[in-house]
Amino acid sequence: MNVGRRMSHPVITVPPSLPITKAHELMAREKINQCPVVKNGRLIGLITEKDILKSYPSSATTLAVWEITSLLEKIKVEDIMLKEFATVQEDTPIEEAARILVDQKISALPVLRGKELVGIITEADIFKIMLEMLGARRPGVRFSVLMQNQPGEIAKLSQAIYQHGGDITALSTFEGDSTSNFLIAMKVDGIEQAKLKALVEPLVLNLLSIGSS
Repeated sequence: MNVGRRMSHPVITVPPSLPITKAHELMAREKINQCPVVKNGRLIGLITEKDILKSYPSSATTLAVWEITSLLEKIKVEDIMLKEFATVQEDTPIEEAARILVDQKISALPVLRGKELVGIITEADIFKIMLEMLGARRPGVRFSVLMQNQPGEIAKLSQAIYQHGGDITALSTFEGDSTSNFLIAMKVDGIEQAKLKALVEPLVLNLLSIGSS
């Protein structure tokens, strides 16, 4: 799956000349914590709520309220925006976008089509994908197992479930505790828990957990 299928769009943007107070109001209203900065249709920066808050005077300031307001109105988005930041193309794989978010400890990535801004992918978007992958909103029996890391193991398990009338509604694979094994999380509908447990256990190294949801 590519970023273009799960990105948020159209994108909420701000111009570089906007006072940071107005940008902050927009972010609060739209419930976002960062915003691409666009000038003449081109992405030129990224402003975050964190950077805006850093620009506000501390609570220990001796300035009067009107002085603070006047000062903040003079600070524009372009004065504090990030000019170097990560982006992804709309055909970037979802897992690559997730890796960048984690490795760079950021919460969102502007999405480009060539040089044109077409969307934004956020941590929240990645979490929604994770919910889909794990079948969190679907009924069934969810189990996780440790399996030998060799060809045909998933096919063997899925075939057995199919032959006993089960419908696999979610399946995800994860690293095991060594290179010789891997972990599977699966959700199955159509087979009651006790029967599924008895079916799965002989086919895997270890049944780690099982339960209805």
